[in-house]
Amino acid sequence: MKVLPLVKKVSDLWGRLRGDSSDFAMEYRIYHSIALIALVTLFLSIPLDTALGLYSAALVCGVAGIILAWLYYLSRFKRRSGISAVITAILANAIFVVNYFYNSGIAGPTDIMIAVTVLLTIAITPYKQHRMWLAVNIVLLVALHAIDFLYPQLAPYQYHSRIDLFFDKTFTLIIGAVLIYYTIKYIRHNYDHEKQQAEEKAAAIIEQNEQLEYLNAEKSKLMSIIAHDLRAPLSNIHNHLQLVTEFGLDKHEREMVEADLLKATDNTLTMLSKLLVWSRSQMDGVTVKLSDVNLLDALHNTLEMEMMLATKKDITLTYHIDPKITVIADTDMLQLVVRNLTSNAIKFTPPGGRVQVNARIEMNECRISVRDNGQGIPYEQQRDIFTLKARSTFGTKKEKGVGLGLVLCKEFVEQQGGRIGFDSTPGQGSIFYVYMPVG
Repeated sequence: MKVLPLVKKVSDLWGRLRGDSSDFAMEYRIYHSIALIALVTLFLSIPLDTALGLYSAALVCGVAGIILAWLYYLSRFKRRSGISAVITAILANAIFVVNYFYNSGIAGPTDIMIAVTVLLTIAITPYKQHRMWLAVNIVLLVALHAIDFLYPQLAPYQYHSRIDLFFDKTFTLIIGAVLIYYTIKYIRHNYDHEKQQAEEKAAAIIEQNEQLEYLNAEKSKLMSIIAHDLRAPLSNIHNHLQLVTEFGLDKHEREMVEADLLKATDNTLTMLSKLLVWSRSQMDGVTVKLSDVNLLDALHNTLEMEMMLATKKDITLTYHIDPKITVIADTDMLQLVVRNLTSNAIKFTPPGGRVQVNARIEMNECRISVRDNGQGIPYEQQRDIFTLKARSTFGTKKEKGVGLGLVLCKEFVEQQGGRIGFDSTPGQGSIFYVYMPVG
């Protein structure tokens, strides 16, 4: 049970000695790790070489250990990592050259460590120096082997027995393998970690872009809603003003028109204020605030304004809603839906036609219907009427839509826990119905 805390302490100590990723680049953390492993290796080699009678090699390892300890300190604690890594690479090669001749030349283990040095050097130095260090390493090995071949007396055989050679080479191979393993493992670990971080950042950026696109789409919807809902009342106000300015009205007619104009203006201002308040609350994405809503109170002003639009087009608009009906809905959303369905009915009904808005209880739902005897919907278009594939069409008097569409009506109804549907016969009219939960 006490092993795990000990392992954690050792791991924490190693992390502090190596340096944190926020303070040191990966190659310098690798340098610190290799320096620590090399320090341990060098100081372990001293008693081994001494025991084998390789006193010169032991001396070289001791001097190298002192120099490497100073360079590690310079990098880890004085933050001079770049110059420390380069000096270390130069000294490592220089020390191995000296050790090559003192430790039996090609018969000894030094050329193994020289070859390992190129991997370690590449791991701790800047990218632009990698080819240079590879060339230096190759030239160095070829030159040492050539000198040893031509002048074997410069690198005399130092081992007293084959067992001494066995232990020295085996120990060197193990140390080289450990250094190679740790370096590659550390590089792979950091690569995988940084790759994961990059993927997470990319996913976060994609998510942010999708969120921004969603918010932009919602804001576009809000602008469409405001434009759509202001179109009819502003048109009524325009017509009233046109009557006042272009036609000779007697005093009684003028007073009637002015009263209608004042009523239309008041209704428009009230609706605009509610739209702006609602739109502001929806700027970060559509939210639904469900409550028990008296259906007649919620739709009365909306239908009265639509009645003025219908009168302008010589269409009879009637509505019958039991004042006792209560539904669970978002008042503003429900008004938007009914206003849009009623406006569409007026839009596609010719002068002299009829539009009826009714509501009744069926089981545990309230069925709100908007019926017209207009031009109806062509059969080939009915399948896509609630999708983005639906085509915008002109009304019976070339009225142009503003892009609100039945797609948004369906979305709003379903967000309130309701459902929407329709029946239509081309040339005879349509009926749209909205089912809402009863309060």
